[in-house]
Amino acid sequence: MEEQIDLVGKAFTDHYYHLFDNDRPALSSLYRPSSMLTFEGQKILGVEDITAKLTSLPFDQCQHVISTTDSQPSTFAGGIVVFVSGSLQLPGEEHHLRFSQMFHLVPIVEGNFFVQNDIFRLNYG
Repeated sequence: MEEQIDLVGKAFTDHYYHLFDNDRPALSSLYRPSSMLTFEGQKILGVEDITAKLTSLPFDQCQHVISTTDSQPSTFAGGIVVFVSGSLQLPGEEHHLRFSQMFHLVPIVEGNFFVQNDIFRLNYG
Protein backbone atom coordinates (compact mmCIF):
# COMPACT_ATOMS: atom_id res chain seq x y z
CA MET A 1 0.00 0.00 0.00
CA GLU A 2 2.76 2.45 0.97
CA GLU A 3 4.60 1.77 -2.29
CA GLN A 4 1.39 2.37 -4.29
CA ILE A 5 0.84 5.72 -2.54
CA ASP A 6 4.42 6.76 -3.33
CA LEU A 7 3.94 5.77 -6.99
CA VAL A 8 0.73 7.79 -7.27
CA GLY A 9 2.34 10.81 -5.59
CA LYS A 10 5.34 10.68 -7.94
CA ALA A 11 3.18 10.18 -11.04
CA PHE A 12 0.94 13.07 -10.01
CA THR A 13 3.83 15.48 -9.39
CA ASP A 14 5.47 14.54 -12.70
CA HIS A 15 2.18 15.24 -14.50
CA TYR A 16 1.42 18.45 -12.57
CA TYR A 17 4.81 20.09 -13.14
CA HIS A 18 4.91 18.98 -16.79
CA LEU A 19 1.59 20.76 -17.33
CA PHE A 20 2.69 23.80 -15.31
CA ASP A 21 5.89 24.17 -17.35
CA ASN A 22 4.40 23.38 -20.78
CA ASP A 23 0.61 23.94 -20.84
CA ARG A 24 -0.43 25.88 -17.73
CA PRO A 25 -4.12 26.35 -18.71
CA ALA A 26 -4.47 22.54 -18.77
CA LEU A 27 -3.94 22.50 -14.98
CA SER A 28 -7.65 23.37 -14.70
CA SER A 29 -8.44 19.68 -15.32
CA LEU A 30 -6.82 18.81 -11.96
CA TYR A 31 -9.06 21.05 -9.80
CA ARG A 32 -12.78 21.13 -8.92
CA PRO A 33 -15.17 23.86 -7.68
CA SER A 34 -14.40 22.90 -4.06
CA SER A 35 -10.60 23.03 -4.55
CA MET A 36 -8.53 25.58 -2.65
CA LEU A 37 -5.09 26.96 -3.49
CA THR A 38 -3.04 28.95 -0.99
CA PHE A 39 -0.37 30.71 -3.04
CA GLU A 40 2.16 32.64 -0.97
CA GLY A 41 -0.52 33.16 1.71
CA GLN A 42 -3.33 34.16 -0.69
CA LYS A 43 -6.32 31.78 -0.47
CA ILE A 44 -8.07 31.08 -3.77
CA LEU A 45 -11.22 28.93 -4.06
CA GLY A 46 -12.54 27.10 -7.10
CA VAL A 47 -11.19 25.86 -10.40
CA GLU A 48 -11.81 29.09 -12.34
CA ASP A 49 -10.06 31.38 -9.85
CA ILE A 50 -7.19 28.92 -9.32
CA THR A 51 -6.65 28.63 -13.07
CA ALA A 52 -6.79 32.44 -13.42
CA LYS A 53 -4.13 32.81 -10.72
CA LEU A 54 -1.78 30.20 -12.17
CA THR A 55 -2.09 31.51 -15.74
CA SER A 56 -1.58 35.14 -14.69
CA LEU A 57 1.78 34.67 -12.95
CA PRO A 58 4.35 37.21 -14.19
CA PHE A 59 6.29 34.65 -16.27
CA ASP A 60 5.23 32.54 -19.23
CA GLN A 61 7.98 29.96 -19.14
CA CYS A 62 9.66 28.12 -16.29
CA GLN A 63 11.17 24.79 -15.41
CA HIS A 64 10.54 22.94 -12.16
CA VAL A 65 13.30 20.70 -10.78
CA ILE A 66 11.90 18.38 -8.12
CA SER A 67 14.22 17.46 -5.23
CA THR A 68 11.89 15.40 -3.04
CA THR A 69 8.36 13.99 -3.15
CA ASP A 70 6.83 12.55 0.03
CA SER A 71 3.37 10.96 0.03
CA GLN A 72 1.10 9.50 2.68
CA PRO A 73 -2.53 8.39 2.92
CA SER A 74 -5.01 10.98 4.11
CA THR A 75 -7.98 10.31 6.39
CA PHE A 76 -10.25 10.88 3.39
CA ALA A 77 -10.92 7.39 1.98
CA GLY A 78 -8.38 6.82 -0.78
CA GLY A 79 -6.95 10.33 -0.51
CA ILE A 80 -3.25 11.10 -0.64
CA VAL A 81 -1.21 13.98 0.78
CA VAL A 82 1.84 14.87 -1.32
CA PHE A 83 4.64 17.21 -0.20
CA VAL A 84 7.10 18.45 -2.81
CA SER A 85 10.32 20.44 -2.51
CA GLY A 86 12.37 21.69 -5.40
CA SER A 87 13.48 24.68 -7.39
CA LEU A 88 12.03 26.81 -10.14
CA GLN A 89 14.16 28.18 -12.97
CA LEU A 90 12.86 31.27 -14.75
CA PRO A 91 14.21 32.36 -18.15
CA GLY A 92 16.98 34.92 -17.84
CA GLU A 93 17.43 34.34 -14.12
CA GLU A 94 20.78 33.07 -12.88
CA HIS A 95 19.51 31.64 -9.59
CA HIS A 96 16.82 29.05 -9.05
CA LEU A 97 13.93 29.87 -6.71
CA ARG A 98 13.45 27.20 -4.05
CA PHE A 99 9.86 26.17 -3.27
CA SER A 100 7.69 23.80 -1.27
CA GLN A 101 4.23 22.65 -2.29
CA MET A 102 1.64 20.38 -0.69
CA PHE A 103 -1.25 18.68 -2.49
CA HIS A 104 -4.23 16.85 -1.01
CA LEU A 105 -5.44 14.47 -3.72
CA VAL A 106 -8.97 13.06 -3.55
CA PRO A 107 -10.09 10.11 -5.71
CA ILE A 108 -12.87 10.67 -8.24
CA VAL A 109 -12.86 7.43 -10.26
CA GLU A 110 -10.64 4.39 -10.13
CA GLY A 111 -7.08 5.59 -10.56
CA ASN A 112 -7.92 9.27 -10.99
CA PHE A 113 -7.64 12.11 -8.49
CA PHE A 114 -8.34 15.81 -8.23
CA VAL A 115 -6.53 18.41 -6.14
CA GLN A 116 -8.70 19.34 -3.15
CA ASN A 117 -6.00 21.42 -1.44
CA ASP A 118 -2.82 22.98 -2.84
CA ILE A 119 -0.40 25.09 -0.77
CA PHE A 120 2.58 26.76 -2.45
CA ARG A 121 5.43 28.74 -0.85
CA LEU A 122 8.75 30.04 -2.06
CA ASN A 123 11.55 29.25 0.40
CA TYR A 124 13.64 32.28 1.27
CA GLY A 125 16.92 32.46 3.13
